Amino acid sequence: MNLHVKHMISSSCIQMAKQKLAEIGIFPDEIILGRITLKELKLEEDKLKEIESVLESLGFKLLENNRKVLIDKIQQVIREIVHQMEERPTSNYSEFISQELGYDYTYISNLYSVETGKTIQQSIIELKIERAIDLMDQDISFKQISYILHYSSLAHFCSQFKKTTGFTPTKFKELDKKDRVYAIKKASQ
Repeated sequence: MNLHVKHMISSSCIQMAKQKLAEIGIFPDEIILGRITLKELKLEEDKLKEIESVLESLGFKLLENNRKVLIDKIQQVIREIVHQMEERPTSNYSEFISQELGYDYTYISNLYSVETGKTIQQSIIELKIERAIDLMDQDISFKQISYILHYSSLAHFCSQFKKTTGFTPTKFKELDKKDRVYAIKKASQ
């Protein structure tokens, strides 16, 4: 049985879930980002509620609806593209996402837009900018950041950064933390 879990986004999330589930006597076959695989084909309702309660205590949410599960999978692939891909994909993002999920990209894209109110490309850009800000805090050069995030050029990165945040990367880096938060909130409205 597969349980699809929202907000499970890192290896530390997996470890926390594994530990808490073990405390209630659940030992999954596998836990990966966004999915827990159990030996049992079906669980009793009270056991499922107990698992759901444990996951919610960790800030995770058990997904039930197939559309929501697919949206969550799309978001996982987007996070993978932005956070975990060392090399540029050999295909464009739409082909990569389609291959990863086994669905036609037009279907995935339309479903995602209807359910989230934004396009997959907008989500990729938002995550790239969030990651760029994290990398800035590590004193990585803008040129290196643009390379890490697979931008075609430093100019493209700077342009997209300014369009998203309202600031050039240099000006944004000069802001203190409080002003950064305000700038990001204002840009996302």
